[in-house]
Amino acid sequence: MSAFLLDTHVVLWLATDPERVPRAVRDDLAAADSVVVSAASSFEIAQKTRLGRLPHGGRVLTRWQTLMDLMFATELPLTSAHMRLAGELAWEHRDPFDRMLVAQAQLDGLILVTADRRILEYPEVSCADWV
Repeated sequence: MSAFLLDTHVVLWLATDPERVPRAVRDDLAAADSVVVSAASSFEIAQKTRLGRLPHGGRVLTRWQTLMDLMFATELPLTSAHMRLAGELAWEHRDPFDRMLVAQAQLDGLILVTADRRILEYPEVSCADWV
């Protein structure tokens, strides 16, 4: 069984510029048993939009459910167990969104789909091959 958790930038790329996601990754997602998007991703997009760092983020959020449907994805809620693990990770990485995603992938047995080198180099999480 293949179950994938999409990093926020992967969600945005699939929504706006799918060619940025390697063909092999897109093929794996199309064949997956499950694709999920963290509730943290909508918060990250909203936060970056509010700060002016993601000018078109509002449009993505407005069509959030449509985007999930088009990607055959479901939303993964954040639980207290996810948040606790995110805070306790022995990982010198301060980005709270990355920590939340790693915790969710670990606890829920998901393969994290990301191009983020800091995450890819963290040995405690299973990541999709970004090729």
